[in-house]
Amino acid sequence: MSIGNSVVLTSKNRMQFSKGVSIGRCCTVDAIGNDGIVFGTATSIGAFSLVKVSGSFVALGKGIVFGDNVGIGEFAHIGGAGGVEIGDDTIIGSYFSVHPENHIFDDTSMPIRLQGVTHQGISVGKGCWIGAKVTLLDGTKVGNGCVVAAGAVVKGEFPDNCIIGGVPAKILKKRL
Repeated sequence: MSIGNSVVLTSKNRMQFSKGVSIGRCCTVDAIGNDGIVFGTATSIGAFSLVKVSGSFVALGKGIVFGDNVGIGEFAHIGGAGGVEIGDDTIIGSYFSVHPENHIFDDTSMPIRLQGVTHQGISVGKGCWIGAKVTLLDGTKVGNGCVVAAGAVVKGEFPDNCIIGGVPAKILKKRL
């Protein structure tokens, strides 16, 4: 395992590390939550990234699972409140953003902050390529072998081997 300079690991007892894990310098990894964080073999997290299971102590988050050979670029923000799973052999560009919770805002007579949140979770299949500055929102399911274009904002379910892009993201074409 390789840990860069100025890395903060909170609740290490909730982290599972496999061989060859690399965490870049100046990262914060906080595993406080129900299932903690699982790092698959040869997973790498780029410098200046934040990986955090829970946003508060009031409602602990589910957890984060990184498969084997997952590579994530610098400046990522990965929250795990509703649960996140990233499949084996997935590569991800810098400034990746993952938000597996969403605010409820239907009642206009009440402040949004008091209406609660949803936790549907996020999953990314095996063998995907996710470009720089991609944002995945609560409820997103990306199938195996997908390519997600840089800058996409992704919500919804996408089948295997799609090329996905846009704001909001949609299927641009199939890989096959």
